[in-house]
Amino acid sequence: MRRILCFLITVCLLTPAGGQELVKESNLTKDPEIGIVEHLGDTIPLDLTFNNEKNEKVTLRQLIDRPVILSFVYFDCPNLCSPLMAGLADVIGKVDMELGHDFKAITISFNTSDTPEKAAEKKANFVTKISKEHQNDWIYLTGEQENIKKITDAVGYKYKAQGLDFAHPSGIVIVSPQGKITRYLYGLTYLPFDLKMAIIEAQQGIARPSINKVMEFCFGYNPASKTYTLQVTRIFASIIILIALAVFAWLIIKGRKKIKT
Repeated sequence: MRRILCFLITVCLLTPAGGQELVKESNLTKDPEIGIVEHLGDTIPLDLTFNNEKNEKVTLRQLIDRPVILSFVYFDCPNLCSPLMAGLADVIGKVDMELGHDFKAITISFNTSDTPEKAAEKKANFVTKISKEHQNDWIYLTGEQENIKKITDAVGYKYKAQGLDFAHPSGIVIVSPQGKITRYLYGLTYLPFDLKMAIIEAQQGIARPSINKVMEFCFGYNPASKTYTLQVTRIFASIIILIALAVFAWLIIKGRKKIKT
């Protein structure tokens, strides 16, 4: 019994507590004039009013009832916006999750000159890769400057007017059903796996398939690379614990057999 206890104590000392790694990021520099300042964990203002592509007044609270991919564009953008929306349409079509069931997408124009008619026209260009029954779950919004400023400030999206155009960053924001900012993904194209993991994170607090819980345990977000990576330490720790339990069970069974003989 003494040897068993020593073995278990050794395993506990070698096993990291929960395999967790705490990453602290300190932002010592001034917020950029153009870019994205992450507000992870903050809740966006859900009572802001916008017009959808059908020219209907809606609030974010009405729209956000499951994880949401938020993107910010302006419809006459000559550079980043169209490739971003094309990249988003592509990954939505490839990810093995269902738009409208597992998540929604909301694209908000930060140009007050954009109209619902322009939104409908722009949307028609990018939903072709999505099945018709799910196209209504990618919503395009336009609005007034006050509400645009509140939502872009809330997510840390920094842009600046330059003549008739805007200088702005490219990226998407993942928001939970409660409006909590859970992840940022950067660039113009996105990996289906990265999007799936971000949506799984945003599903916290609501029912989700067991396989998603396993994936969430095995993979974690790496702030340095801005991608999801395999949590080797966490998996290794779990394997050690399982081996320790198996050895412990085997020693008990072996000990009982000796007593009987």
